[in-house]
Amino acid sequence: MGTKAMEIWLPGYLRQALRPRPHAEGPVTICLAVADHFEPYWAGAAEDVALSRLASWEQGLPALAQGISDCRGRPPQHDFFYPVEQYQPEVLERLAALCRQGLGAVEVHLHHHGESPRELEEMLTGFAQTLHQEHGLLERDPVSGQVTYGFIHGNWSLDNSRPDGQWCGCNEEISLLGRTGCYADFTLPSAPSRTQTRMVNSIYYATDDPHRPKSHDSGVPAAVGRPPSGDLLLLQGVLALDWGRRKWGLLPRLEVSELAWHNPPNIRRLPLWLRYAPVVAGAEQVRFIKLCCHGAPEEHREALLGKPMRLFLEQLCTRYNDGRRYRLMFMTCREMIQAVHALEQGKSLEC
Repeated sequence: MGTKAMEIWLPGYLRQALRPRPHAEGPVTICLAVADHFEPYWAGAAEDVALSRLASWEQGLPALAQGISDCRGRPPQHDFFYPVEQYQPEVLERLAALCRQGLGAVEVHLHHHGESPRELEEMLTGFAQTLHQEHGLLERDPVSGQVTYGFIHGNWSLDNSRPDGQWCGCNEEISLLGRTGCYADFTLPSAPSRTQTRMVNSIYYATDDPHRPKSHDSGVPAAVGRPPSGDLLLLQGVLALDWGRRKWGLLPRLEVSELAWHNPPNIRRLPLWLRYAPVVAGAEQVRFIKLCCHGAPEEHREALLGKPMRLFLEQLCTRYNDGRRYRLMFMTCREMIQAVHALEQGKSLEC
């Protein structure tokens, strides 16, 4: 397993591992979302390759979801976090049409380096406006009217968090995201990268220090009765040691909530996700499982659209949606954040 930047995240993880979770009253509600770093032009792909990758999802996602439903009768949801720098109108229009079938949403992904804060702000605001006005994607805040978006940072380098300063360069990115309409960040976990934060398996509010990088290294956890605070809300995926999947038969492998050819969806992973799933403090009966993937490259296609994912979804619905011990809710990332805010206000989630 190597060091995996463990000195950063292991203390926080061990505190969670050694502390039993509060007993949940009633069934455990599983809120599950998939955040896809969807890059059809990955590795400098030509137009025909990019469109072929998109076509695989246009055909495969509806077929995958056929006959699968949660406690509300809703199909699985898939969020396409699309790179600002790969904008192509035809691709976005076709993704929008796919999402209008009730199968997911499009949000914002960005690889960047070296822009001024003003340039970065204009880039994000402009892309969000384009997605909304040209393709009917994203939503406006009902109070301010601002177009809002979920965000994943390319190369995990949120808020200039790489020690070498590469792939970002902006120390005020946390507050910049907040003021440009970002309703939450979904970048983490990023271990074994050193961009990983000390906060693990958490839903929390970060306050920006524009003079220092990695302001999201710590923050205020979301809690029932505690109003939102800080500059940006972050919802992390599970980061844990998986003793059931060992390297050389000895050392535990890292569980980082990724779905990929080398670690495909498998119901065996569900108990570990449930054990460490982020929660809103005071509402521990609701577990937020945010999975991630890179859905465009061909090498992941079978894991994400083929038999492994179909079997996982079928077993998930069979074993974790009985209404007595578990309730399953498929959600987009935006809906997850709406659920977080509802729990903060003392409301319950109903099937």
